[in-house]
Amino acid sequence: MQSRIVKLLAAAGGDKAVFISGYPNIFYYSGFTSGDAWLIISGSRRMLVTDSRYFVQARQQAGDFDIIDYENGWEKIFKSVNEKEIYIEENVMTYGFYQELRKKVPDKLFHGGQKMIDAPRRNKDKGELRIIAEAEEIGSRAFNHMLDFMRPGQTEREIALELEMYMKKQGASGLSFETIAASGVRGAMPHGAASDKVVEKGELLTLDFGCIYKGYCSDMTRTVVFGCPDERQKEIYDIVLAAQNAAIAGIYKGISCKTADALARNVIKEAGYGKSFGHALGHSVGIEIHEKPVFSPKSKDILEEGNVLRVEPGIYVDGWGGVRIEDLIAVSDGKIVNLSSAPKELIQL
Repeated sequence: MQSRIVKLLAAAGGDKAVFISGYPNIFYYSGFTSGDAWLIISGSRRMLVTDSRYFVQARQQAGDFDIIDYENGWEKIFKSVNEKEIYIEENVMTYGFYQELRKKVPDKLFHGGQKMIDAPRRNKDKGELRIIAEAEEIGSRAFNHMLDFMRPGQTEREIALELEMYMKKQGASGLSFETIAASGVRGAMPHGAASDKVVEKGELLTLDFGCIYKGYCSDMTRTVVFGCPDERQKEIYDIVLAAQNAAIAGIYKGISCKTADALARNVIKEAGYGKSFGHALGHSVGIEIHEKPVFSPKSKDILEEGNVLRVEPGIYVDGWGGVRIEDLIAVSDGKIVNLSSAPKELIQL
């Protein structure tokens, strides 16, 4: 992955390097799985700065980097960097640390380079796509497991805990985000984290969950009903499913992300629920759960090879509840591939 940033540095002209301080890019460019580190990458050298607690791990995971002891101090460390201009992650580095660097390393010029440093992560290679697909498959298996586990009388928190334990037993190292389990009227909260509320018969339950596998995130949402759905529940569920199906069927490599968003949004709007779908259709997923590009009405992005995005339309009605259905799609070899295999029909439990 380092070659990608080296090419961007060469395109920027002159003698330049990047100084990376945030975990997602540390992992992406080096494979090192601790945030207690920094990377310095240029056309001539690759350095991983950490302390003695991580030397063995760093040599194992980032063998093509020079492992530098943090105890050397930034003055000495940067003396071995030939490049004068250094791009930093300005959205990650604290102002205090930035001021410290300017004081201790006065002969270097530090510039904001967040967009350039993040850019290569937008287009996943085949290996990344394979890992994300495996992570999503863990989520699909977890949902199928939950269909046999869930029943009325359980709390949202009990349901979320079982789901999380199952994903970890399947090889996940952690969660992509706090599991959302919102039932009944709480379903009107798109980010309704699991609570102690008891799920009652006749209620919808929205589950939004994901796991981290080999450093990459998965993401999926399914909505189920406990008992027989009433007419409004069936109506709204069918609208959301139709909106999602329309989007997935209509998305293609090269489509504008704004147009992709409209494919689903227009279905919901025409059904009379336009004001009840307030969030974007979806965003990219990778090492972080929120990456670029984004399917939204304001997006200026074009869908490209290697992009991985969520497609998650929803309808949320205050005092009634909500429905959301989400799949993860990828652009691979010019085609749209749906990575989510869990069933999407309205399942009655």
